[in-house]
Amino acid sequence: MKAVVFHGIGDIRLDDVAEPTIAEDTDAIVRLTTSAICGTDLHFIRGTAESVEPGTILGHEGVGIVEQLGPQVRNLNVGDRVVIPSTIACGYCSYCRAGYYAQCDNANPNGKAAGTSFYGGPKQTGPFHGLQAEKARIPYAAVNLVKLPDEVDDEQAIMLSDIFPTGYFGADMAGIKPGHTVVVLGCGPVGQFAIASARLMHAGRIFAVDALPDRLGMARAQGAEAIDFEKEDPVQAVKKLTGDIGADCVIDAVGVDAQHAHHGPAHDPEAAQEQEKQSRQIAPHAHPHDGNWVPGDAPSQSLEWAVEMVAKAGTISIIGVYPPTAKTFPIGMAMNKNLTLRMGNCNHRKYVPMLVDLVRTGKVDPVAILTQREPLSSAIEAYEAFDKREPGWIKVALEPAE
Repeated sequence: MKAVVFHGIGDIRLDDVAEPTIAEDTDAIVRLTTSAICGTDLHFIRGTAESVEPGTILGHEGVGIVEQLGPQVRNLNVGDRVVIPSTIACGYCSYCRAGYYAQCDNANPNGKAAGTSFYGGPKQTGPFHGLQAEKARIPYAAVNLVKLPDEVDDEQAIMLSDIFPTGYFGADMAGIKPGHTVVVLGCGPVGQFAIASARLMHAGRIFAVDALPDRLGMARAQGAEAIDFEKEDPVQAVKKLTGDIGADCVIDAVGVDAQHAHHGPAHDPEAAQEQEKQSRQIAPHAHPHDGNWVPGDAPSQSLEWAVEMVAKAGTISIIGVYPPTAKTFPIGMAMNKNLTLRMGNCNHRKYVPMLVDLVRTGKVDPVAILTQREPLSSAIEAYEAFDKREPGWIKVALEPAE
């Protein structure tokens, strides 16, 4: 079968690989009908997140049809349409039972302290082969597959595998209450769904911070108030628009790539030229998971902005990706403002069934975020366009050949 395979930093290929097989009684084999490219995948290709083993199939978003079931999978049938939550969980440990599926004690074969396990990730996440392929093995399938109703099509469902749950998770951790003023830092796919989720929670005002016109336009179409950090200082803009109070909560949907951004339009022409050079190639340099900030050393610019623009006694919710090596945070300023900080990897399985039902009933349609649909055979070219942040390339779905 065909799959997108990691061979090294800056080197991915569409390879012929062996089809997956049932390894445990709790496994399932799913034929993928839709997958997707995520900004997190770029971390691995660029070397921002290290230790991806050569030969690993990439991708952690998938929708498909069950082809085989292990004898201990008792809630599904061959032929069922399913969405695959991106993080892997056993479903029976104390963390899974409490809804902390991303902190499962058993899914990661590297041990309880190894961290979140997901498809197509680095060595410390399992590793498990990913979902940018024609077929995939799904461990603990009774928990890690969610059956889809007929009313939810593949294009809607692929948004439910990772980015919609992650955006909702960020809004949930932010503690949004009706009437709250919310800032979303980063208006890529996850940021867009954080905006949509804040609307579902009846936020009063939502500010969307980014610098790409297409992303800001999409945020504005959702009713958010757009702030272009290339044209104005976002901290001062939020303060001015809130009577110098600040936001009730800020959602960081950018992560480690939001480092050393510049405030306002003034910038170093040589640095801009180098950034443009880097943007033309998939190379070992950090590029945005969900925003458009210039990469560099810690501390993260988005975290500094978040602490500065949130109101006293406010909440900061961090869903952007930070590696375990990231250690710098403006703790003094945060403590002085009595802030609440919440963060983590999304507990996808907690949210996916609820979001599937919202889509089924027509309360929300996530397809507007999906801007590109490409065959799996064009995956490498799609990666290149997505990496360059070409206009309109906000979220990319891959469709394996029939």
